[in-house]
Amino acid sequence: MEFCEIRITKEPLEPARLNFAPTEGAVVDFFGVVRATEDNRIIDGIEYEAFEAMAERQLALIGEEARERYRLASVIIHHRIGFVRAGEASLFVRVTARHRRVAFEGSSQIVERLKEAVPIWKHPVYADAQIA
Repeated sequence: MEFCEIRITKEPLEPARLNFAPTEGAVVDFFGVVRATEDNRIIDGIEYEAFEAMAERQLALIGEEARERYRLASVIIHHRIGFVRAGEASLFVRVTARHRRVAFEGSSQIVERLKEAVPIWKHPVYADAQIA
């Protein structure tokens, strides 16, 4: 596997296939799941849109940044675009590292940086059919 696997997709997210390595003591998976409420209103889901080429580039840079800072062995980042229903995953992140603490910290940094820097926009689809 390459160090960093990036995917922007309209398909439902599944965990990546696990390939444990004897040099990595930690594998951390994170799923970001669409909640049923947004701004205290019930939603059917979220419509995600992205500037895909730029989003993929930013995700790769974020993965590399986390790799250097936390000495991660591998990073997988998959993000859905299009309509994602409440209760479904819109984000999957997996990191592997020699030790658990840096794996958790690296995973958390990836998610925070993604929210700050990646051109992926969300538009809640409210249960009363209004789009904000």
